[in-house]
Amino acid sequence: MTTYKIACIGAGYVGGPTMSMIAYKCPDIEVVVLDINEERIKAWNSDKLPIYEPGLEEVVNAVRGKNLFFSTDTTKHLGEADMIFVSVNTPTKTSGIGAGRAADLTYWEGAARMIASVSKSSKIVVEKSTVPVKTAEAISKVLQRNCSDPGVNFEILSNPEFLAEGTAMDDLRMPDRVLIGGQETPSGQAALEKLKWVYAHWIPEERILLANLWSAELAKLTANAMLAQRISSVNAISALCEATGADVSQVAFAIGMDSRIGPKFLQASVGFGGSCFQKDILNLCYVCETVGLKEVRAAG
Repeated sequence: MTTYKIACIGAGYVGGPTMSMIAYKCPDIEVVVLDINEERIKAWNSDKLPIYEPGLEEVVNAVRGKNLFFSTDTTKHLGEADMIFVSVNTPTKTSGIGAGRAADLTYWEGAARMIASVSKSSKIVVEKSTVPVKTAEAISKVLQRNCSDPGVNFEILSNPEFLAEGTAMDDLRMPDRVLIGGQETPSGQAALEKLKWVYAHWIPEERILLANLWSAELAKLTANAMLAQRISSVNAISALCEATGADVSQVAFAIGMDSRIGPKFLQASVGFGGSCFQKDILNLCYVCETVGLKEVRAAG
């Protein structure tokens, strides 16, 4: 029986833990995490992992060298893979059209060219990075233009990550949901079902949500925008509380007891931070502008 093979470009905060959990839960699948940074790969193969997450070391130690591998040999492993996750940085552009707002897809496009250049068989390519809606359309063109074999087909799926720092392994082990988006074609739906099969090794079917490509791409940006909005809203109410003598913690607790609202992300603070919220809000606003929805952008 041929072993199903998964490769992941990017051995960072998302790629490393996600692939480790897939290997841990899917002993029948071979998983290889790839990166051009040799020092990072050496760290993944050592006793001192390059990132810390509670529970990550135990998972890696259980499967590394069995069905989980870390390598810089992109040509070999991308060529052999049946499914390829792409988990590379998509920072905000610093120059050119959309500078300061749009996502910079330079690393993604580079990954697509790398995949295309070594592919001798058809692949399922999975967007794991946070990307603007319609990215799959552009990446599909990059893949086809850079592949010398006309018989190779690439099916692109969107499978955004919803990990929080400090709870990433629990988020992977018991996620609220896993979202998979694919093309509404026979080959697209077959690819979607294949990734669903991977996650179904440990995740209940009712938590695996299937959507079209554009819905899945947009859902990630929207989720982060909604979470940031909650933080901004409770901070605004905090100022009103100070002016009126109300206690913001009591107000937040009271409204959080409403089942329609819930208690999460209602702690007044200095504001939202991290590497995602601001970047994704700017990106979402820029997407709205590019499709002519200036009033939606202004509301954001």
